[in-house]
Amino acid sequence: MGCCESTFLTETHPEQENQNQQQNQQQNTPFSHPSAGGGVGPTADGVPPFSEFSLADLKSATNNFSSDFIVSESGEKAPNLVYKGRLQNRRWIAVKKFTKMAWPDPKQFAEEAWGVGKMRHRRLANLIGYCCDGDERLLVAEYMPNDTLAKHLFHWENQTIEWAMRLRVALYIAEALDYCCTEGRPLYHDLNAYRVLFDEDGDPRLSCFGLMKNSRDGRSYSTNLAYTPPEYLRNGRVTPESVIFSFGTVLLDLLSGKHIPPSHALDMIRGKNILLLMDSHLEGNFSTEEGTVLVGLASRCLQYEPRERPNPKNLIATLSPLQTKPEFIDVGTMVSPTVYARRSLCHLLCDQPDAALRDAMQAQCVYPEWPTAFYMQAVALAKLDMHKDAADMLNEAAGLEEKRQRGGRSS
Repeated sequence: MGCCESTFLTETHPEQENQNQQQNQQQNTPFSHPSAGGGVGPTADGVPPFSEFSLADLKSATNNFSSDFIVSESGEKAPNLVYKGRLQNRRWIAVKKFTKMAWPDPKQFAEEAWGVGKMRHRRLANLIGYCCDGDERLLVAEYMPNDTLAKHLFHWENQTIEWAMRLRVALYIAEALDYCCTEGRPLYHDLNAYRVLFDEDGDPRLSCFGLMKNSRDGRSYSTNLAYTPPEYLRNGRVTPESVIFSFGTVLLDLLSGKHIPPSHALDMIRGKNILLLMDSHLEGNFSTEEGTVLVGLASRCLQYEPRERPNPKNLIATLSPLQTKPEFIDVGTMVSPTVYARRSLCHLLCDQPDAALRDAMQAQCVYPEWPTAFYMQAVALAKLDMHKDAADMLNEAAGLEEKRQRGGRSS
């Protein structure tokens, strides 16, 4: 959803911003009101409590559900559209609009929304509210500004997703499914690349909308039968094993960078044509050993018999060892370099190059080989008419980028 900077998805960013800052930035909506029984409280990472919104609130946030605010979060067509919106406290949200036919009983819709709204996890794009007003049925979720996995795999313009990020997507979505199972909600409807979203830090999250029970005018799975679990074709029921089958199709997407029918992919796997399955846009920049593990896991997920498929914990156990790229180091109370970088950008936009330069230098101190810190310094120096220093800093950033790319190819 929204416009994505390719660096979010191709660069291993520094550690997550500290939780206290997020709590300060992302507090409860000042005008939303909890239903009877109270709201679900915010989590440590600042997700607001689950609340009931008024229709006026959501109309205001979405410019009266303007077509300009429509986003393709789930690849769905009208009437089940998703809009981005902005609340009065300037927090961005995603709003999914249903028809009354989808949920004719308002009480059932509210109860189902509250059930999903109790869930809070860093791997989910969490549900933060709902609206049930007359014929209107709306869900409100955290807004993920960096588009869907589908866009970055199938419709990318600048650079495809690097191998390390594909591995991260697989693990994070497996962790999301495992959490859902532990919370008693193992059924996820129509898991696909449109349901995987990227947050402001470029990390993948699973849309909470797929946790809602199947609506009357919708389907648990898309109309493309080639990607539908065989047991669903037999009896029309979604099971936890059906979700694993769908996860297997997402693994195929990650491996190939395109839609490949599971039956065709399984024929290729049985024929040992694994390299033919891999996305050519990776240009060989992936580990054959890791690719083989991912192909094997996809094959297990796509087994015809549901009982032969792995469960979410099996998925995590297989995928965790593949996360070889350095992740964020727990540095206690140290401020994240992304905080400095964003503040530096704000200073630049306010025509305060001195302050921008100081923050960019702080970001470099925290993360000495982070190219973004050098780029920010280059811009600030140019604004200060220190053009030679700016050029030197730009060359330094480019050198770090090249070094990182060489490191990726060697893996």
